[in-house]
Amino acid sequence: MVVNTKQRGTVLLTDYAWPDAEVERGIIESAGYRFITGPSAPAPETDIDELVSEHKPDAIMTCWARVSTRAIVSTPNLKVVARVGVGLDNIAVDAATQAGVLVTNVPDYCVEDVSDHAVGMVLAWSRGLVQFDAEVKSGRWNPAAARLRRMSTLTCGIVGYGRIGRRTAEKLRAFGVRLAALKHSGISRDEPVEQMELEALMRQSDVVIIHVPLTEQTRHLIDARSIGWMKKGALLVNVSRGGVVDTAALIEALAGGHPSAAGLDVLEEEPDVPDALKAHVASILTPHVAFSSESSLQELRVRSSEEVVRALRGEPVHYPCNRPVLAAS
Repeated sequence: MVVNTKQRGTVLLTDYAWPDAEVERGIIESAGYRFITGPSAPAPETDIDELVSEHKPDAIMTCWARVSTRAIVSTPNLKVVARVGVGLDNIAVDAATQAGVLVTNVPDYCVEDVSDHAVGMVLAWSRGLVQFDAEVKSGRWNPAAARLRRMSTLTCGIVGYGRIGRRTAEKLRAFGVRLAALKHSGISRDEPVEQMELEALMRQSDVVIIHVPLTEQTRHLIDARSIGWMKKGALLVNVSRGGVVDTAALIEALAGGHPSAAGLDVLEEEPDVPDALKAHVASILTPHVAFSSESSLQELRVRSSEEVVRALRGEPVHYPCNRPVLAAS
């Protein structure tokens, strides 16, 4: 690869959830920009603040690390903060907007992967795959204990009917399930999806799948009250953000069988997993990997890096997430 040695500015990658940052480095440096990285694991907010203050980057790319208001206002040349992912809950978007800084993301890179993960959790629960695998490996062979479910008899409610929610519904439809989604979700008339208010959806669904981003409006959207509406024996799946579900309320509800199981790829305090969830044999826990596959990660890394280059060159970006306030002339 030929690298443009006349550097036009600095791009800081705060952290990354893969073995190295060479894909990002190749794209950024070949466009003529200096590329530096923080530690691969997300550092505390104060460490990121110091890193930004030290290097005063023209662009910040972040995977999981928090990009604070202080970080944004401390670097006068900052033009863009790019989320290497979908959700924006780790970026001070309002501060960026007021500072005239563009915020971008890659909202559609993992649609197939997250929807696959959600459907996989439903299948694993309905057929008892995780529980029976553990029992057989521990020496127990007891098919008479099976309390399995036929997919085509299930009602699956989807909370969050955007790109991923819609794709999850399409995949579940192949199993003949009854599908429901929240009202006012942009469902077209020709889609075989029933529209319900949250209470009706929670009460009628055998499976509830969460696909909403984490915002002030959705934090603890699934709380003690809404969990209490769920059927005895139902499944709650969360492949969006941990903070959408009140973990303490869920743990208490699981003990009473409303719902009887949870499929969780995300938690409120990652990577800390409450002992009660680890001990719950009917639940399925994965370490925030629903977005991940070789294909999705390659796409994410390339597209987020290219988006930064576009922003720094003053070209239109593909996925702007805010409307930066223009600086006074």
